[in-house]
Amino acid sequence: MTRVTGIGGVFIRAKDHARLSEWYRVHLDIDAGEWGKTFQWDAPKDGAEPGSTAWSIFKPESTYFPTSQAVMINYRVADLRALVAALKAEGCNVDDKIEETDFGKFGWVTDPEGNRIELWEPPKGQSAG
Repeated sequence: MTRVTGIGGVFIRAKDHARLSEWYRVHLDIDAGEWGKTFQWDAPKDGAEPGSTAWSIFKPESTYFPTSQAVMINYRVADLRALVAALKAEGCNVDDKIEETDFGKFGWVTDPEGNRIELWEPPKGQSAG
């Protein structure tokens, strides 16, 4: 089974959201806006669909990922339900909740050091960009 097919997103918790957003805009030309920035990428040679990587700065009080965690990585996956089942069978700390939205399916696993990781299966036929 194919597991991770790319980086779906990088989420950074900021102590000062406005200041950090401005620093990235001025110094690295990453204008995150209100919802972040999306980097588009071409299809890999294996015939998979092209896609994107989201990059976002979160406010310090955001509960989207643990407040003790400064960064959360979102991994693009081929088959979320199959991967979640495999991770559970392997004894990983997997969130039972799978969220299905217009943006695709989302699931979560926590690594052995307590870092929450987001798993994302884009909608079929969409580059998720």
